[in-house]
Amino acid sequence: MLAPLALCVVAALPERLVAQRTESRRSLDLTVRNVGVSIGDSRRITGLRINFRDRRMERVNGVNITIWTPYEANGEVNGIALGVPATGARRIDGLGAGVLGVGAEDHIRGIGVGGLGLGSGGGLSGIMIGGVGAGTGGDIKGIGIGGIGLGGGGDMRGLMIGGVGVGGGGSATGIIIGGIGAGSGGNVSGLSVGGIGVGAGGGLTGISIGGIGVGTGGDVTGIAIGGVGVGAGGTIKGLGLGGVGVGAPRIAGAAVAGLMAGGEDVRWVVLAPGYFRIAPGGQFTGVAVSAYNHVQGRQHGLTIGLLNYAARLRGVQLGVLNYAANNRAPWKLLPVVNVHLE
Repeated sequence: MLAPLALCVVAALPERLVAQRTESRRSLDLTVRNVGVSIGDSRRITGLRINFRDRRMERVNGVNITIWTPYEANGEVNGIALGVPATGARRIDGLGAGVLGVGAEDHIRGIGVGGLGLGSGGGLSGIMIGGVGAGTGGDIKGIGIGGIGLGGGGDMRGLMIGGVGVGGGGSATGIIIGGIGAGSGGNVSGLSVGGIGVGAGGGLTGISIGGIGVGTGGDVTGIAIGGVGVGAGGTIKGLGLGGVGVGAPRIAGAAVAGLMAGGEDVRWVVLAPGYFRIAPGGQFTGVAVSAYNHVQGRQHGLTIGLLNYAARLRGVQLGVLNYAANNRAPWKLLPVVNVHLE
């Protein structure tokens, strides 16, 4: 008789009251007006909250300690999100730290430290460190460090270091250092260093150093140093220094190569012990020193080498043999010096 009676009593209770009692069993709250200590899956609290794995959490102002990442990253933590060993939320503003890792669906702003990894879907701002790696689908602003790699789908601004590599889908501004490589799909500005290489889909501005090479689809502005070579799809403006070669359609500055250099429109100074070439229809203006200066276009200036060739010379050639196609016979091919000043 008692059991049916109890069922009738429960059925007669207001639906809201039953829901409140059911939800209350999910946490032990030692709070006054949501301020204090909560143990379990509570929704909102200011103070200290401890839970195994979040499902219902909406907001924590204070400290949120969890054992594992949430079922769904719907809540936000303003203060400290601590994972023993992992934690996460939709947003973390403050400190996010996990023995294994920390994740956020939207963003992490402040300080983020993950023993293995750190990541967010929206962005990372502040000081972000991932023991193995750190990454986001959005921007990275501040200091980002990944033991193996660091990557972002958007822009990177600040100091970015990856034990193996650093890469972004947008532009990168600041200091970018990759143990093997560093690069971005957009423009790279500042200091960029890659153990093997540095690359950008846009332009490189500042100082770029690649153990093997430096390359970009746009312009290089500043100083670019490649152990093997430096190349650009646009213009090299400044200094291009390549252990073997330097090349770009246009060079406005100094190109210093261990073996060869070349382009279509080159201006100022070229030092290439082996071979310097200007493509047919191109132009060279300045001073070039190479064993073979092969100007298949117009030369305005001075070339010094063993063999100098110019399709159209307006300047001076110094070398063992000097050929100026636009000189009249017998002055086309001359030893030591050839001149055409018209």
